[in-house]
Amino acid sequence: MSANIETLLFPTPLSDTSGLPLRVQLRERVLAAIGSGLLGPGDRLPTMRALAVHLRVDLNTVQRAYAELERLGAIQTFRARGSFVSDRPPPPDEERRAADIRDLAASTIARCQALGLEPEAVLQAMRDLLSLSNP
Repeated sequence: MSANIETLLFPTPLSDTSGLPLRVQLRERVLAAIGSGLLGPGDRLPTMRALAVHLRVDLNTVQRAYAELERLGAIQTFRARGSFVSDRPPPPDEERRAADIRDLAASTIARCQALGLEPEAVLQAMRDLLSLSNP
């Protein structure tokens, strides 16, 4: 992995105007990096302090995002060693999955409203994209 993983994972700053809390944006970017394969099992994440400095956010924001990622089973944190991408995805929990879907929907709607977009138009765009990826 790159010597400057912070820049690789976060080439652009987090947005104060997106309608999403900074910790949620950070969590989602790490999850996206794992989902896209940019981060693989066993890859080391930036230290919380280094990431807070890089993103110019409070250390508590990064700590909360990492704690959420750990609760989700996406990362593991070891004292004095750091945080690493989990070797395998967490076991499915239908109740947690349903809550995650509701949370994602709510945050997408909030972001649409913050950007002045119609949530229905975004929903239709998502359906269009899904139909293209599933012929």
